[in-house]
Amino acid sequence: DTLVHVYEAVSPSVVYIQTQGGTGSGFVWDLEGHIVTNNHVVAGATQIVIVFSDGRFANASIVGTDVDSDLAVLKLDTIPTQLVPVSVGDSTQLKVGEIAIAIGSPFGQTGTMTVGFISALGRLQPVDTSNGAAASFNMSDLIQTDAAINPGNSGGVLVDENGLLIGVTSSIISPVRGSTGIGLAIPSVAVSRIAPSLIATGSYAHPYLGVSGGTLTPERASALGLPADTQGTLLMEVVANGPAAQAGLRGSETNGDVIVAINGTAVNSMDELITYLARYGVAGENVTLTILRDGQQQEIAVQLGARPGA
Repeated sequence: DTLVHVYEAVSPSVVYIQTQGGTGSGFVWDLEGHIVTNNHVVAGATQIVIVFSDGRFANASIVGTDVDSDLAVLKLDTIPTQLVPVSVGDSTQLKVGEIAIAIGSPFGQTGTMTVGFISALGRLQPVDTSNGAAASFNMSDLIQTDAAINPGNSGGVLVDENGLLIGVTSSIISPVRGSTGIGLAIPSVAVSRIAPSLIATGSYAHPYLGVSGGTLTPERASALGLPADTQGTLLMEVVANGPAAQAGLRGSETNGDVIVAINGTAVNSMDELITYLARYGVAGENVTLTILRDGQQQEIAVQLGARPGA
């Protein structure tokens, strides 16, 4: 049975994490002994023990954390033989209805596998502020699954039917503690960007545009003198001295700029704009925004900043 093969292939990569404050899950990232987990699993931990699927264990220490994405990387103090790093898939290619498999340690039950489907993609969720995150930002591009995700699953893997990592399960970003059929996972595309930065520098600079806005509705479009079927993001506020402000973008509920594309990719909603930045934006690099201003289309180059408060 294929799912048996998936479990046998993936479970050696999944670890059980014990701290003085609680437990969670994680997975082997590389042969150098790095373990990826959720930030909230290890936040404030002074002693961390990693337990492997075969019962071996090792101490680990934190090398990098990112509160906004709820990701952290640990390093094993001693590297055991036969580490099995997880194989990483491409979460940007997922489709609703595909099989999703969660492997972790819910309630301390190590090596537990649950199976469900990809229920939705591109979900947004406010960041958890209990660990000091800035409240004004959303975790973006999240994967929703009905595979049971319970406390203790946090930091475990969500894999596809080929055993490739598509997400990191996080019970804390699910609406209710305990499995309710709505589990959320941090997409592998984010892990692939953030984990190497956490390993190299201990932190990650989230790309930052410095705007707030909303998806253009037919009513808003008409009020701006645009065709009612115009799609895009209306900028309602541009943060003073932020990247967008420095590029001359203007925000207003009555005559703000409307972003319709970024680097040539159409962004039909605020969610799509946030997701594009999360996937492809790099702090310090330029993006080209296609905007509608006073009914006219124009392009504006913006140098992305790093999200403040990080």
